Amino acid sequence: MGFIKEFKEFAATGNFVDLAVGVVMGAAVGKVVSAFIDGMVMPAIGMLTGGVDFSKLAITLKDAVAEDKANGIKAAEAVTVKYGAFITQFIEFLIVALVVFMVIKALNKMKKKKAEAAPAGPSSTDALLMEIRDALKK
Repeated sequence: MGFIKEFKEFAATGNFVDLAVGVVMGAAVGKVVSAFIDGMVMPAIGMLTGGVDFSKLAITLKDAVAEDKANGIKAAEAVTVKYGAFITQFIEFLIVALVVFMVIKALNKMKKKKAEAAPAGPSSTDALLMEIRDALKK
């Protein structure tokens, strides 16, 4: 029963819930960014580069082979390096990284303002001197 109790305590902590919310939000943002890249950014880049469709850019290392039963040759697909898909995914990564950076920067800025707004209490030396002063008054 110790394992189940520990898991319940772990699942009930705020960090676990925050992590779960972050994962769900990350998946949703990923889908939105994918749609943005595939539907808006890559067509615009393709138009600027002369109508290039990045999803079809590839280098063929070995051509496809058709099946020839008379000679015992089996069919084989072409071997390709699909660098266009890599370029698209890399642009998507850069946009997601930029968004995450901007969110973290905004959060850090808000934390900094909150820390500056909090009134600074007396230093430990001042607090000790105030205690001595109060004790001497009695």
